[in-house]
This record gives sequence, structure tokens and C-alpha cells, in this order.
Amino acid sequence: MHSSFVSRRHFLYALAGLFAIQAAGIVGFSVINDEGPFDAFHRTVTLVSTTGLDTVPETPAARALSIAIIASGAVLLLYVIGLTIQLTASGIVSGARQDRRVRRIVNKLEGHYLICGYGRVGRRVADEFRAAGVDYVVVDPSPAAASLAREQDDIVIEASAADDEGLERAGIARARGLVACVDSDAENLYIVVSARELRPDLLIVARASSDDAATKLRRGGADRVISPYAIAGRELATLVLKPQVSAFLDVVSSIGGPEFRFEPVEVTAGSGQAGKSIRELRIREVTGAMIIAHKAREGGFNTRPDPDARLGEGDVLIAVGTPDEIHALEGLFRSRDAVA
Repeated sequence: MHSSFVSRRHFLYALAGLFAIQAAGIVGFSVINDEGPFDAFHRTVTLVSTTGLDTVPETPAARALSIAIIASGAVLLLYVIGLTIQLTASGIVSGARQDRRVRRIVNKLEGHYLICGYGRVGRRVADEFRAAGVDYVVVDPSPAAASLAREQDDIVIEASAADDEGLERAGIARARGLVACVDSDAENLYIVVSARELRPDLLIVARASSDDAATKLRRGGADRVISPYAIAGRELATLVLKPQVSAFLDVVSSIGGPEFRFEPVEVTAGSGQAGKSIRELRIREVTGAMIIAHKAREGGFNTRPDPDARLGEGDVLIAVGTPDEIHALEGLFRSRDAVA
């Protein structure tokens, strides 16, 4: 059994004992000295707190009761004070120990993601990251939100992501991306500006509740801005107007789904595949994955990729397939030195 749990239980027992002594004193002095309830309460408090005697009891029975209350009350009071100090100290020590543990873990992370805000949207983002098996750190100043994150074994930094210190503690210098999903548009803007200043090359995705907020977030440095309300509206409309399309998209877009995944695959310099076309590589036949978009290194996405177009180093292919098919495709474009 944990010592902190034992201390809390003993603390409650000691408080119950003090209340019992108080009740016994009130009843005892009311009967023995024929005092009123308030006078008996005052006399008992004076004795238990060891501040002295209000008046010297006249009868032997009253004096004996006073001695018993002083002795037992003093012991229990000192015990409660000791437990209070112990619980306070253990809380400080355990909190410092937790901070050191989180600091060690974060310092070892490389290429992780930051989730700034652990509200409804942040928790959903964490679920998706967890299902995808990627490393991430939650940054939220709320103790309640931090507690919820720890219940999921998430790494948590209890700090405001709008402050540089909070982002630095979360390892922004080594992070791959950041999601700003606090409920406040203004705070998300502060987070985006701070993160962009610290890491000009960082991928930043932000949450917005309006078109005006989305515009400001893009100006502040967000690469992508998502409006949950707009997405929810489109999804609801699609469910009603095109239920079969919606069902198909659910199958192919769910990260935790058993069938398909969308993945970007880069044509690396050491793979030996640069200069070849999608047709020559026979990607569909060899891996089973299907290429749905092609982005040249210095261009935008072509959502109708030409099978005869030559691939260059640094090009990105967007593929859809099962986890095994995606793994085979990644192997096709992996650097040969890395394979060796």
C-alpha cells in the first residue's frame, strides 16, 4: 500500500478522533458542570488546543475529564500537525520527482509532436496520435486537463503553450510538428506566433472557430488551420446527402481503422528510384499501394498523377493502402544505405 494513501487515511482517523474528543467534552462538561453547550464547547476547545484552563474545575470528576481531554487532545493534535507536514512534504517531493521524470523523457524525444491544449479537440488529437504510434507531448496549464492526460499515460507539461518556456520544456527545438487546439482563438494565435518564432521550419496546425480567426492564424504563421465547426457541418451534410460516400471515407481515412491508411512517401536520394516513372516502378503491382497524388520538390500537389511522369529526389507521393502495402512502398523508396 502506498505511503501517501496510508498517511491520508491516518490523517482522517486523527481528525475523527479530535471530533470525538470534542463531542465527549461537550457532553461531559454539560452533565458534570451543568454548563450550556456553548460553554462546554469553549472549555473543550481550550483544553484540546493546550492553551490552558478557562476556569479550574470544581469537582474531581470535572478535573479528571479535563486531564483526559488535555492528554488525548494534545497527542492527537500533535499527530495531526505531523501528518499535515508529512503530506505537504511528500506532495512537494513527488511533484519534483514527476517533473524530473518528464524532463528526462522529453529530452530523449526527437521528431515528436506537441499538442497545445487538452480539451475535447486536444484529447481527440492525442487519441489519433496514440493510435498511429507517434511520440507526442501535451502542453496544458490546467491541473484537471493534466490529470486526464496522465490517466492515458501521456507525457504532460503543465504550462501555458503561449509562453516560450512551456514550449521549450516540451522540446519544441526537436519537434516535428505542433497542434494549437486551445478553445480560445486568441490563445491559439499566441501559441502559433511563439512557436513560429522559436522554430521557423516547424509544421504548425491550428484550430479556429471562425473564418476571421483562421485568417489571423495563417498570418501568424500557421501552415494549416482547421475549423471543427466547418468540418462538422460538412460531415453532417455528407452523411445526409451522400451516406455511401461518407461510409467509404470513414473506412479509408480512419487512422485506427483496420483496412486503409493515407501516407506520404518521399523519394530519397539513396533509393535509386529517382528518374523513374510510376509506371516503370510498377508500384501497384509490386507493393499493392495506390498513388493518389504526386508533389514535385518545387511544385504543388498533382491529384491526378501522370504514370509516365519522372520522379525526382525529394518528390513526395501520397499513397493509400493497408499497413503492409504502405510498409512495402516505404521500403521501395528507402535509402539503400539505411537498409544496409
